[in-house]
Amino acid sequence: MSDLLRKPIGTSGRVHNITVENAKGPTSPDWAYVGFDLYRLAAGETAADACGDREIILVMVEGKAKVTGAGRDWGEIGDRMSVFERTAPHCVYMPNGSEWMAEATTDCVIAICAAPGMGGHEARFIGPDDITLTQRGKGTNTRFINNIAMENEDFCDSLLVTEVFTPDGNWSSYPSHRHDVDDYPNITYLEETYYHRLNPADGFGIQRVYTDDGSLDETMAVKDGDVTLVPRGHHPCGAPYGFEMYYLNVMAGPIRKWRFVPAPEVEWIMSRDA
Repeated sequence: MSDLLRKPIGTSGRVHNITVENAKGPTSPDWAYVGFDLYRLAAGETAADACGDREIILVMVEGKAKVTGAGRDWGEIGDRMSVFERTAPHCVYMPNGSEWMAEATTDCVIAICAAPGMGGHEARFIGPDDITLTQRGKGTNTRFINNIAMENEDFCDSLLVTEVFTPDGNWSSYPSHRHDVDDYPNITYLEETYYHRLNPADGFGIQRVYTDDGSLDETMAVKDGDVTLVPRGHHPCGAPYGFEMYYLNVMAGPIRKWRFVPAPEVEWIMSRDA
């Protein structure tokens, strides 16, 4: 199995724990920015952690929980019970140096998106008033986006976070593109994780990660709950007919800008569909 594909560790509690240390592998030896944790909690269970030198965005993927953190009580947050409702998530941004705790009030799934923090922003709630579902692409490249904290949302030091809903039979993160060189404004270096969900849950999706020179070329079948790492290269995703795909993206790098370069074989698609 590719070292870029991470399977859940069990079915409850913290089922993903991706750090800058354990993300390193044969195909990602220089991983240095993005961290990602995922908790699956039953009603009444709790999760807690300290941010240390990392800023985080806590994303209520599904269900509801009472959340405290960064010295504040955020109350019960969460609204959608399934990601495939395509409604906006409830989230909390917390700067480095914070501690947080969540107590599930329903069965829930909580994501912790992490990247280097510099203490430049205050804790804040991010919810439906801040996030609008938008369509991107056309034809079988159509997908729907919930931007949680992309470049124009200026309340993070490093994190870029978004959700993508790909209808069955469609492609996303496509046309293929890369953001793996620190050469702003032409391109930026951003590591990226994908947390995948499938509907129905027994389905599968496809993610390819490849470089122009072929030194990295991995094609992975992703299942419900898997996480993939993108240390460099192009990284398109495909949802087979009959299976809707969701993913939560986390990106971070030296600067908080998203600038990418298309794969040579798809540049004509970018020009045609611009």
